[in-house]
Amino acid sequence: MIKYISTRGKAPILGFEDVVLAGLASDGGLYVPDSIPQFSAQDLKALSTLSYTDLAYKVMQPFIGDAIVEKDLHAIIVDSYKNFRDPKIAPLKKLGDNEYLLELFHGPTLAFKDFALQFLGRVLEYFLERNHQELTVIGATSGDTGSAAIEGCRGRKHMKIFILHPHNKVSAVQRRQMTTVEDSNVFNLAVDGTFDDCQDIVKSLFADKKFREKQKLTAVNSINWCRILAQVVYYFYASFQLGSAKPVSFCVPTGNFGDIYAGYIAQKMGLPVEKLIIATNSNDILARCLKTGTYAMEGVSPTLSPSMDIQISSNFERLLFDLYDRDGSAIDKIMNDFRKEKKFTLSEKALTKLRTQFAAGRADDTETKTTIAAVYKECSELLDPHTAVGLSVAREFHKDKNIAMVTLATAHPAKFPDAVTAATGVHPYLPAHLSDLMTREEKMGIIANDATQIKSYIEKHS
Repeated sequence: MIKYISTRGKAPILGFEDVVLAGLASDGGLYVPDSIPQFSAQDLKALSTLSYTDLAYKVMQPFIGDAIVEKDLHAIIVDSYKNFRDPKIAPLKKLGDNEYLLELFHGPTLAFKDFALQFLGRVLEYFLERNHQELTVIGATSGDTGSAAIEGCRGRKHMKIFILHPHNKVSAVQRRQMTTVEDSNVFNLAVDGTFDDCQDIVKSLFADKKFREKQKLTAVNSINWCRILAQVVYYFYASFQLGSAKPVSFCVPTGNFGDIYAGYIAQKMGLPVEKLIIATNSNDILARCLKTGTYAMEGVSPTLSPSMDIQISSNFERLLFDLYDRDGSAIDKIMNDFRKEKKFTLSEKALTKLRTQFAAGRADDTETKTTIAAVYKECSELLDPHTAVGLSVAREFHKDKNIAMVTLATAHPAKFPDAVTAATGVHPYLPAHLSDLMTREEKMGIIANDATQIKSYIEKHS
């Protein structure tokens, strides 16, 4: 039975249910499995013919064990993906010579976050119903996590959800997908600051043991292991759609490192992955880290790809844990030093391991617009800015055309209509279920970048 340990080595060892309900470890670390289940080549061949939902069951069940009854887990998975608009759920689209997009935007909020948060919302409700519990869900968003989390948790009677987003730093579509939800258990807070400020406040709330226990907090950000687990599935599914056991490279536009870390887990489970390529915009802390060995904060610059306007990639800590041979005390020191100094330098051994498994590149706004325009001209395909960052970097690294390069298409172009229209002259329209989004009434609170005020707001409304 897989157990979960904290990256900082001081929190209790937990089972899957407690990890999902806890979100962040009590020592400030992130939970990771104490071992990774392995699939053989024969296992992979058997899995390759399964539907998305059947594959999701096979991939996730070993990490869950008996925390969810088998028939209930299968039902939760089927229910999680029933409202996706494409029958394949995560279809693969060919763009060029061994060049593909993995379309992850067919869920209800048009972003890859739906894969994890439709599942997490149902898993949380399952545990709360079974245990006769109530809890407060809290999260920070740079754009897409918030709407996906709200969609997964809205109307559920055992939870209230509070989502923090940086005021005036998400797209109008992203904001309205959060603020036009009418369910009484949903609360939106526009924080006068950056996404990193929002995320820092969420972490500080979890670090306040008295407040955390009183409010029964849990996290929906990708610091929650359940989020990572659900995202592991589509790496297998993409590889299987190519109909080959040959290695595939994946290029992932990433800010918080959760999506590409899921690919790393898939690789550790036995999926033949040639390279995992980190794609960043001009807020390129991860690309700089691979290049220099130093992970150093700089100011956040607003870009056309706001969900990646991040300087603290929380899930990178999970990878660091492996890079430092799962030494929790070493990670605890690194992260505490980082909090004070705003930077740290990887050991030579850790940096070598990092570069062996990952590559990284960046695309600024000019390159993003150029890629959106070029792809539309090549094949009439509209890309959102985040996907364009990914594809721009993927093309930089796709030297060997014998190896398939799959870029994760993380959002529907209609979530960022201004950028897409400016680059192509074509306005991307929202799907039918969101066609009236821009005329719906909004509901949100605007609040200072202050953890004390946010605590008071949560206490008042919970």
